[in-house]
Amino acid sequence: MHGLSAEVPCVYVVLRETDVTDKPFEVLLVTASPYEAQDYADNGEDLVEKIPMPEGLVAWVRDFALAHHEDEEFKKRRRDKKRIDKVEDGIGDERISQMTDVYRSPSSAKRGRLH
Repeated sequence: MHGLSAEVPCVYVVLRETDVTDKPFEVLLVTASPYEAQDYADNGEDLVEKIPMPEGLVAWVRDFALAHHEDEEFKKRRRDKKRIDKVEDGIGDERISQMTDVYRSPSSAKRGRLH
């Protein structure tokens, strides 16, 4: 529905590179969904071209969308209340063997001062 409401309705052609020299790209997908096209554009491997939709295709896509489209209810995401910034790795973890404080000077370990 979003693509049909644009000033110029478009289809998106997703192209993928090939190893053939006389045919550098192959058509992977043609879609009327701008969201699906954006997903392919975001992966960085495919080329997405925007092409104006012919009138006959506009009518067909509009009929299809009106017959099958269902609005999704907006659900606001809530933040997790758990605080993860107060954890310091390795401090107080009995699985990590420590001779002394984890913040000890490395030079004192070299001199053999730790027992």
